[in-house]
Amino acid sequence: MGASGINGGPTKGCLTMKTVSALTFAVQSFVTLLVIFDPPGATPIFLALVSDKSERERRRLAWQAAFVSLFVIATFAVFGRFILDYMNVSIAALQAAGGLLLLYVSLQLLTGTKSDDAVSGTNIGMVPLGTPLLAGPGAIVATMIFVKQANTPERISGLIVAIIAVHLIIGIVLMMSTRVLKLIKESGVTLLARIAGLLLAAIAVQMLADAIKVLANS
Repeated sequence: MGASGINGGPTKGCLTMKTVSALTFAVQSFVTLLVIFDPPGATPIFLALVSDKSERERRRLAWQAAFVSLFVIATFAVFGRFILDYMNVSIAALQAAGGLLLLYVSLQLLTGTKSDDAVSGTNIGMVPLGTPLLAGPGAIVATMIFVKQANTPERISGLIVAIIAVHLIIGIVLMMSTRVLKLIKESGVTLLARIAGLLLAAIAVQMLADAIKVLANS
C-alpha cells in the first residue's frame, strides 16, 4: 500500500491510460469526420452557388454553411436515435432524401437555371450546403456511432472538441476559397458551375444507389 499511496504508481498509470485513450478517440473522431465532410470537395459546389454574390455575402454564407452543419450534427448527436425512431425513418431513407435534394440542385447547376427558392442567398448556406452536402447521412451516422462510443466524460469532451474543430476548418476553407473567384472570369465561373453540377450529380446518384441497396436488403 505504501508504494502505491506514496508514489501513486497504479493510480497515475490508470489516469494516464484513460487520458491517452480519450485523446486517441478525439483524434480518430476528428480525422474521420474531416474526411467524411471533405471541405475541399465541397468547395467547387460552394463557389458555383455563391459566384453571383458579393465578397461579404460569400464569407457570410461560408460560415453559415459551417454553423448549420454544426447545428445539424449536434442535434443528431444528442437526439438522433430518438428522432429517427420516433419518426420511424431509417438512415437509408434519410440518405435517399438527401440524394434527391442534391440531384435537384445539381441539375440546376448543369442547366444554368437557379430556382429562387432552392438557391436563394438566404437558403444556400442552409440547403444544400449546410445539409445535406456537409451534414449528410454519412456524417450523421459517423457522429452517432462516435457518440455511442463516448462512454466517459473525457471521450465526450474530446468528441465535442473534434466536432467543433472540424466545422471551424470547414468555415475557414470555404471562406478562403472565395478568393478563387477573383482570379477567374465569367466563363470560368460558368465552367466551374458545370463541373460542380457534375460532381454533385455523381454524389447524389451514389447516395441514392447506396440507399436503395440498403433498403433492398432490409
